Amino acid sequence: MNKAALIELMAKETEMSKAACKIALEAFVEVVGVSLKKGTSVVLTGFGTFSVMKRKERVGVNPATGAKMRIPRKKVPKFKAGKQLKDIVA
Repeated sequence: MNKAALIELMAKETEMSKAACKIALEAFVEVVGVSLKKGTSVVLTGFGTFSVMKRKERVGVNPATGAKMRIPRKKVPKFKAGKQLKDIVA
C-alpha cells in the first residue's frame, strides 16, 4: 500500500475528506520524525514504539572489489510492533 491508498482508506474509515486525512498523515510523520531526531521515542500503546537505534562503526566488504572498508556509526529509526498489532497480523 502506498501513501495515496492509505489516505483513501483513512478517508473512507473516518468519513473525513482526503485532504484532511493527507494533512493528518503528513503531520503524524513530521511529529514522529522530529521526536526521533530529538532522541525521544514515540509510544502508541497497542500499536508499537518508534525509536532511534545507534549502530556501531564496523568493517564491511565491498562486494565488487572484495576490499575491506569502514562503515561509520549512525543512527537509524526502529519500530517495534505492539501486542495489539501483532494479534491483528497473526
